[in-house]
Amino acid sequence: MKRIALDEKWTFRRSYLDSVSMLQYDPGVEVNLPHDGMIGTPVTPDAPARSDMGYFTGGLTNYTKYVMIPKEWENDCVGLKFDGVMMNATVDINGSRIALQHYGYAPFYVDLTKYVTFGEENRITINTNTMMQPNSRWYTGSGLFRGVELCHGPRVHIATDGVYVYTKEVADGYAFLEAQVEVENAALENRLTEVTVLISEEGTEDVAATVKRVIQINSGSKETAKIAINLKNPKLWDAEQPNLYCVKVLAKDLGAYRTHLVKEKEPAVDEAETLFGIRTITADAIRGLRINGKEVKLKGGCLHHDNGLLGSVSLYETEARKVRKLKEVGFNAIRTAHNPPSAALIEACDREGMYVFDEAFDAWGISKRGGDFGQHFATDWEKDLTAFVKRDRTHPSVILWSTGNEIPERGGVGDGYLVASRLAETIHRLDGTRPVSNGICTLWSGLDDALATGRNQEQNAAEEENSVQWEKITEPFTNGMDIVGYNYIEDIYEQDHEMFPERVILGSENFPKEIGYRWPMVERLPYVIGDFTWTAWDYLGEAGIGKAAYVNEDDPLIQRGSWSLMPPDGSPYPWRTANDADFDIIGHMLPQGAYRSVVWGSKKTYLFSMHPDTFGKVEMMTPWGFPAVLSNWNYSGYEGKPVELVVYSNAEEVEVLVNGTSLGRKPVCMERPMPNSVHFETIYAPGKVEAISYRRGKEISRDVLVTTGEVAELAVTPEKTVMKADGHDLIYVNIELRDKNGNVVPDAKVPLNVKVGGCAILAGFGSANPVTDEDYTNASTVSYRGRAQAIIRSGYEGGIVKVEVSAEGMTPVQVELSISSIK
Repeated sequence: MKRIALDEKWTFRRSYLDSVSMLQYDPGVEVNLPHDGMIGTPVTPDAPARSDMGYFTGGLTNYTKYVMIPKEWENDCVGLKFDGVMMNATVDINGSRIALQHYGYAPFYVDLTKYVTFGEENRITINTNTMMQPNSRWYTGSGLFRGVELCHGPRVHIATDGVYVYTKEVADGYAFLEAQVEVENAALENRLTEVTVLISEEGTEDVAATVKRVIQINSGSKETAKIAINLKNPKLWDAEQPNLYCVKVLAKDLGAYRTHLVKEKEPAVDEAETLFGIRTITADAIRGLRINGKEVKLKGGCLHHDNGLLGSVSLYETEARKVRKLKEVGFNAIRTAHNPPSAALIEACDREGMYVFDEAFDAWGISKRGGDFGQHFATDWEKDLTAFVKRDRTHPSVILWSTGNEIPERGGVGDGYLVASRLAETIHRLDGTRPVSNGICTLWSGLDDALATGRNQEQNAAEEENSVQWEKITEPFTNGMDIVGYNYIEDIYEQDHEMFPERVILGSENFPKEIGYRWPMVERLPYVIGDFTWTAWDYLGEAGIGKAAYVNEDDPLIQRGSWSLMPPDGSPYPWRTANDADFDIIGHMLPQGAYRSVVWGSKKTYLFSMHPDTFGKVEMMTPWGFPAVLSNWNYSGYEGKPVELVVYSNAEEVEVLVNGTSLGRKPVCMERPMPNSVHFETIYAPGKVEAISYRRGKEISRDVLVTTGEVAELAVTPEKTVMKADGHDLIYVNIELRDKNGNVVPDAKVPLNVKVGGCAILAGFGSANPVTDEDYTNASTVSYRGRAQAIIRSGYEGGIVKVEVSAEGMTPVQVELSISSIK
C-alpha cells in the first residue's frame, strides 16, 4: 500500500477526549509528529515513579487531526500505520472507537476502510494514557512519539510490512535469495494476482533482478507469494561496507478466479518498497559469529529509546547521528534495550552500518512495575511480537533477536519455561534466518519462595562461587534459543562451556568499568561472540544508577555499601539521567567512552584528573558507575594540594609532565581492575599537564590539560547548516563556553538563552547535567562543564533560519541555517 506521511499539524491536548463537543472547550496546541507529550511537563519531587522516570509524571493526552479521504478511494482500502504510540492508546474515527493498543513500543496497523466517509474530512483522535505510574524502569515519554502514516491501496494489496526478502546463500558469484510477499484480498471474489519483485542497488535506476509469480487469493484472506531470486555479482552488506538494495514489489490484480480467470480490463496495481542488504549469519561454539563467512566479535552497547533533549521523539537524523558517534568509538553493534526500537533507528543502522540485537520485551506476564506491559502480555504478546518481527526482518542490520531482558520467569515461575519456548518458536516461524536470544541474569529474582529464601536479592547479585544452580534452573528457559545472553555473569563463561559445549554465549549486558579485563576474554573464547555495555548513550530515567562517591575511611556510608548510592534513595530529586554511559545526552564522549576506545585498540592517549577533594578518599561506586575522572585542570583554591592524574593508553608506558617537569615514565597497567590505565600523583599548580604514550620507546600520541582563563566568549557551532523541509530534519547546534585562547572552560556554569527565527522550531535546549529540573522545551538553560546544545527542527517550508545564543556579559552569537524545499 502507498504510505503517506501524516505528521503535519496535529492538535495536541492534555486530557482524555471522548466526544467532538470537547474540542470547542480546549483549543489545544498545534504540533508536528513525532511528538513527546511528556518531555515539556514539570518534574516534581513527589512523582510516583521517582527516579525510574527521572521525576517526570505520566498523564492523559490526545491528538486530533482532520484528514480528507478522497471520494475516488471509496472502492479501495485505507488504514493508519503507527510505528509506536506511548501507551494504552485508543484510535477513534469520527467519534467511533476502532482500535486499542497497549504496548507503546510495538508497531501496529489500523484498517479504516469500514469507518471513514469518502469524499469528506474525517476526524482522527488518538488518546494515550501513561497515568498508571510507575509503568517502566526508565523514562518512556508519551504520545505519538514515532509518527503516523496514512496507507492507501486497492482491494487486492500488499499487506503492511508484508515484504520479506532474505539471503539463503552467497556462492559462485551469486546471491541466492527468497522473497516472500504477503498479499491481502479485501474484495468479494477470489482473485489471481501477479506479484513482481524488482531489485536494484539503492540510488540507481538499474534493475539487477526481476522475478514474477502468480498466486490465488480467496476473498477475505491472505496468501504469500514465495519467489526465488538469483542475483549476480552481489554487493554484500556488513557494518564496514553497508551496501544496500531497494526492493520494489508490484501486485497486479489480474481478475476474478472462479473455475477460470476472468480478466480485469483495467488491473489495479499495488506497490511496496523496502531496503534490503545481502548478508549471511551463522553462529556456533566452534567458529563463533560469522557475518558473510567472516568471524565478528560484537563490540556492543545497550541503548534506551529516548533522545535526551528531545525526550522520546525519534527522527532519522538523531538516530543516525547517534550511530555515527558510536562507530567513532569502535562500537559495531547496539542492543535495543529493552523494547522494539523505532523504524528510524533501524534504517539508520542499515545505512550507517551497525549490527542490531533487536529486543522485544522487558517484562512478560510477571510485571517489574505495577503499570507495565506485564498486565497485557498474555493477551497481546503474539500480536505485538509478530508486528515487530515483520517490520524489521528484511533489514540487514538486524542480526539477532531477543525475546526479553532479565525476565522474572527465567526460573520457571509463571510457566516461564514454556513461554520462552513459545516466543522463540514464533520468531523462528516468522524469520528462520537469524538467531534468537534472551538477556538472562542471575537469580536475584525469579524464584519461588522456597528457592529464594536466603539468597542475595540485590539486582544482578553474583551467583555463589562454584555453584551450578543457575545453570540447572535456567537450562529449560534457554530451550529454542540459538544464543544465550548472559547479563553480568562473565565469570562463569568457561565453566558453562564445559557444561554446555555447544552453547553460544553473548555478554548481553555488562558493567561499563569492567571492559578492560573482560574484552580480552571475549576475544580469546570462540564461543563468546561479544559484549554489550550498559550503556552506550546516557538516557532519561533510571536516574543515577551510575555514580561514584569519595568518602573518608570512617564514613558510615562504607558500612552501608555502594548499593546505598543506588536509586531511588541514592538519587533524590532532581536526578534525571542514568549517568552511566560512554556518551552524554548531548552526544559528547565521556571518559568511559575514551577508556573503551583504548581497550578496543585506539592509539590515542586520554589524560584526566581527579578533583583534589577526592585525594586519599575511599572510592565507592555503584555497579554501573565509573571513576569520577575529569577533563579539567581548573582547581582554583587548591594550589599546593595533592591531586591524582589518570591516563588511558594502549601503549607500553606513559610519561606525564606538569608545567614542563616530568613526573617520570610508568608502565601501562594491564591488570584488574582497569587495564590500559596509569595513575600519577602530583601537587596541583595551574598551567599545563601533558601525557605522552610510548611504544618501543617512540611516542605514539599525547594528550593535554590546561588551566583555562575565565569565560570570554560563546562558541556556537552547528553540525550542519542545511536541512530538508520535511518536518523531520534536525540540526544540532553545539554551544561551548571558551576563554580568550579558545579553550573550553570545563567548570563553566553559565545561564544561556536562545532565539530561533524563521521556518523552524527549537526542538530542545539544554545540557548534559544529570541532576537538573530544567525544561528542555524552554529557551533557557545553564551550561554544564562548559557545554550546552540547541536542537533545531525543520518545518515544511524552505527558507532561512536564524539562531541566536546569548549570555549575560557576552556578545550574542548568531548563526544562519537554511531549509531546502522538498520537490
